Amino acid sequence: MKVTLSALNTSESSFTPLVVIELAQDVKEETKEWLKNRIIAKKKDGGAQLLFRPLLNKYEQETLENQNLYLVGASKIRMLLGAEAVGLVKECNDNTMRAFTYRTRQNFKGFDDNNDDFLTMAECQFIIKHELENLRAKDEKMIPGYPQAKLYPGKSLLRRLLTSGIVIQVFPLHDNEALKKLEDSWYTRFALKYQPIDGIRGYFGETIALYFGFLEYFTFALIPMAVIGLPYYLFVWEDYDKYVIFASFNLIWSTVILEVWKRGCADMTYRWGTLLMKRKFEEPRPGFHGVLGINPITGKEEPLYPSYKRQLRIYLVSLPFVCLCLYFSLYVMMIYFDLEVWALGLHENSGSEWTSVLLYVPSIIYAIVIEIMNRLYRYAAEFLTSWENHRLESAYQNHLILKVLVFNFLNCFASLFYIAFVLKDMKLLRQSLATLLITSQILNQIVESLLPYWLQRKHGVRVKRKMQALKTDIDATLYEQVILEKEMGTYLGTFDDYLELFLQFGYVSLFSCVYPLAAAFAVLNNFTEVNSDALKMCRVFKRPFSEPSASIGVWQLAFETMSVISVVTNCALIGMSPQVNAIFPESKADLILIVVAVEVTASISPPINSSFTSGITPNAIPLPSPLPMIGPGV
Repeated sequence: MKVTLSALNTSESSFTPLVVIELAQDVKEETKEWLKNRIIAKKKDGGAQLLFRPLLNKYEQETLENQNLYLVGASKIRMLLGAEAVGLVKECNDNTMRAFTYRTRQNFKGFDDNNDDFLTMAECQFIIKHELENLRAKDEKMIPGYPQAKLYPGKSLLRRLLTSGIVIQVFPLHDNEALKKLEDSWYTRFALKYQPIDGIRGYFGETIALYFGFLEYFTFALIPMAVIGLPYYLFVWEDYDKYVIFASFNLIWSTVILEVWKRGCADMTYRWGTLLMKRKFEEPRPGFHGVLGINPITGKEEPLYPSYKRQLRIYLVSLPFVCLCLYFSLYVMMIYFDLEVWALGLHENSGSEWTSVLLYVPSIIYAIVIEIMNRLYRYAAEFLTSWENHRLESAYQNHLILKVLVFNFLNCFASLFYIAFVLKDMKLLRQSLATLLITSQILNQIVESLLPYWLQRKHGVRVKRKMQALKTDIDATLYEQVILEKEMGTYLGTFDDYLELFLQFGYVSLFSCVYPLAAAFAVLNNFTEVNSDALKMCRVFKRPFSEPSASIGVWQLAFETMSVISVVTNCALIGMSPQVNAIFPESKADLILIVVAVEVTASISPPINSSFTSGITPNAIPLPSPLPMIGPGV
């Protein structure tokens, strides 16, 4: 018999706060009371059946500044029933993976009625977020106290409150004790060791853990390239034409590492229970708008927007704008080459040490301009993609990623292709690649980690001084934590982090055969990137909500596409090399045919061995053996 929430007592007099809701300062009392009642009401009455209280009681409000902050939590029973509702998959006592149900809870490994550690804190916060987002309007036509904030049956209340400015933000709280333990095993002691990927997953969720798992894997995958590249650079680098062997290794490496990652990724998500987690219909994204109607697929009342209008916006506005930006990027590239010619001419006429240093200035300026253009274009791409009015968040993300990747690829690599295949100047190619790679890595470290950390430290000092000035007898530890965290920046997801790795993969796989130190610099950058990104997640940004993930998503396809391009590029470079041309001194047709055959062969990747997932349903999933290639903790 299915256990229902209405039949159980899920209320508690005190609870551990997991999520914070911040309301606008001028929110009316009737709106607060209505929101509270909807959150604590039973599920059968249209509520979320969660626990809810203000951050400050009446006495504390007289002493401390009232910030309109409210805490949300849930009882243990409510969490377990919520885990069943969202379809969490857990390991059973017989070592299989099954979708969790409250009725069969005793069959799951690690479950105990007196133990609160069965669900991770990240899973608990995900459940609360899911329940808040699924609070739906019933008979209300508007939000009480705000007649302009219209409602219709089935509309998500939280999304309407956010878009109306009534709710400022909703964010999960850090667990300072658990965070300290994670930091101690993660980044506070600098050492060459595996990351605690399972610990990251337990605290931040699968999406963040997969990013750090991929970052770690990619860094270790770069080590063979760095080890081979270092002696190659030291003994052969003056002869720029002797790159055939390194290009051949590069060709194989760029194809193999992504196939190995797919196997390791499947192993991790299989063990976490997200690989075969059932997916539900996506809700319309908050920014989606249109005429209210009935969705013919889901049968729900929601905004409807004609697809032809979206296509017109894409092809008549977005596409021409992207093409214009690409043209502008190429125009800037030609200005860079004019600067290179000017610097080279100045050096040839003078021949001084000062002018030899000046040779690197155009590349450094161009690298900085590329970073600025990438960031400005990102804002424009976000605006355009939002204006296209995509119904689903996944469609929005796919269109945004496509726009950003196309521009970033051309903006970052067009000059290298021009130098390699038009100018055919391997010395200039090596200099440009080294300057672009090193400059972009330094700028990313400063902008993404050091600057936000410095600003957050300044804000933390101000909050502590303010709390000390109150000189109150109240234990304001929780108040101080909430005030400090609510002013932290919001982590916008792994988009920028994956984009940085994507561009780095391009620099290493496309042309590193003419600059073998590229992989070594990438390894050094990634070892610091692991620590700076960990610091950023733990101390700079608000804690993000956990999101179950079965893979790195569309980024897998992006990296595979770059791998194919790198195969073609390295084959072309091999075909251009003097050593290969010497084998075919008279017949260029034979050389072209051989190069094309190698490209086709290398581009065909073997499918991932997924025999352990075939024929298995989510109700009984046997655990695979751990992969030794990933290492402990991954």
